[in-house]
Amino acid sequence: MTHETQPNSAGPGDGLVRAGAIVFIVGTVATLVTVAPLFLGTEPFPTAAYLVSMLMGVGFLIAGIGVLRSIAAQRRQARPSAPSAPAAPSAPSV
Repeated sequence: MTHETQPNSAGPGDGLVRAGAIVFIVGTVATLVTVAPLFLGTEPFPTAAYLVSMLMGVGFLIAGIGVLRSIAAQRRQARPSAPSAPAAPSAPSV
């Protein structure tokens, strides 16, 4: 028996992966913005701008958790459909 997923169905963890990607992109843009003054020779941004650039790592972590959650759900789904081992023969009664 084959299991077919619908192309538009969202599995467990998919939302976390998407949210993590968005947070990662926001952190990437913040990192580029905070590094730009170094090349332009202008005044550096305040510390808060550097803290926003830390979202890059947070987004990566969120996406990683989403991937692990998706893996766990797929393993739980595959476990019941796996063939069970044959029963051990019983000992003869005397």
